[in-house]
Amino acid sequence: MKKYFLLTWFLLLAVTMQVWGQQAKYVFYFIGDGMGVNHVNGVEAYRAELEDRIGITPLLFTQFPFATMATTYSANSKVTDSAAAGTALATGHKTNNSALGVLPDLQTPVKSIAVRAQEAGARVGIATSVSVDHATPASFYAHNRNRNDSYAIGKDLIKTGFDFYAGSDFSRPTNRRAPEEGTLYEQSEKAGYTIVRGYKEYQKKARKADKIILLQSEEASQRDRGSIPYAIDREKGDLTLTEITRAGVNFLSKDLSKGFFLMVEGGKIDYAGHADDAATTFVEIEDFDNAIRVAYEFYEQHPDETLIVVTADHETGGLVLGTGQYTLNLQALKYQRMSVSKLSSKLNELRKKTNNKVTWEMAQQALGEHFGLGNPLKLNKRQEERLRKAYDENFQDQESAYDESMYQKDERLATVAKEIINEIAMVGWMSGSHSNGYVPVYAVGVGAEKFSHRADNTELPKKIAEAAGWEWE
Repeated sequence: MKKYFLLTWFLLLAVTMQVWGQQAKYVFYFIGDGMGVNHVNGVEAYRAELEDRIGITPLLFTQFPFATMATTYSANSKVTDSAAAGTALATGHKTNNSALGVLPDLQTPVKSIAVRAQEAGARVGIATSVSVDHATPASFYAHNRNRNDSYAIGKDLIKTGFDFYAGSDFSRPTNRRAPEEGTLYEQSEKAGYTIVRGYKEYQKKARKADKIILLQSEEASQRDRGSIPYAIDREKGDLTLTEITRAGVNFLSKDLSKGFFLMVEGGKIDYAGHADDAATTFVEIEDFDNAIRVAYEFYEQHPDETLIVVTADHETGGLVLGTGQYTLNLQALKYQRMSVSKLSSKLNELRKKTNNKVTWEMAQQALGEHFGLGNPLKLNKRQEERLRKAYDENFQDQESAYDESMYQKDERLATVAKEIINEIAMVGWMSGSHSNGYVPVYAVGVGAEKFSHRADNTELPKKIAEAAGWEWE
């Protein structure tokens, strides 16, 4: 009997040691730019309201077994920007706002978790729904005191030499001061990259490519090279974050023996937050969840070797769920069929079509068709007056009125329409910028238990490195 118990004890010890000794061979790091706790809660409450009930309908990533919160302040400010927050999430070091991959002295470079994965022999991918040289993706490969130095950041992208990059485009592919260098496209190709535009072209060329940069179509970049379209505005043929993620998994899986690290940013959550656009924000987070589902499908095939971590760099907009009454009316947002930016474009198209003779009835029809204002969403007298005043400012005054947020410049009538549908939904915004709010953290897979206690954002890449067995000095 004693021998039996000893044998059982040794077997249990061996199994325990094996479990604790496992390392994450395949690592996914999802960053929802601007996605605060209330953003996630708002989406889930909205989904429940669409089912005509009080409560939440969970997203996939919120059902991961381990969850916590993280602080986000930067080295020189209580409210971070994406460059400093991205650097913290990538390198484990605080830096000043606007700086990428350097310490607060703005000179000393620091190594990212992606570079550590590369040095350990893993394949590496960096992907986003905005430009490939934007702050968050750049935090994983660039070293620059100024996040807006886009051309130099693009050169760092090529120099770092990861296997897979994806996003809308390079934001500034040429250097007018040194045209002899050639464009970043030309430099990328010389460095061994195959540049593909769109998911279909990726599928055609990926098999023979050693390294790849996936961008949206040239036509789409002519409209907006800074990002792919919002999910709520998506049209057939637009590149999607789900396609980007699927391409990343596919390309990095060419040699599974090496393992891989893939960072995917839902960058346009932040854009919608800066615009205080609740409906667009919620749809963007659902789209982010769809991209995470691609990684989860991979996890289900490799559960003993995969780690998925989902977090955010900061909260954007100071989102408040509830504006005084003890209730919400989030289901009103379902009548908003496009972003405020797209509505602004529609109004501008109407102006051109009518040679600037847009009647109030035409404007009302557009607001009803695209935002549901007036029908089926009933407006009070004050709301009707606000819309009419905005109409006059846009279409009756000599100079049209516009409102600017971080990434958008919208017709005043579109801005007021957005404010009113938020008001009807009982959603409030404290600002059009970042806040100091906690951000959520979710994890599943090998090493996921490391993400169960409140952390600072600098701790997350260190925990990932520990789970994967990648060296961290």
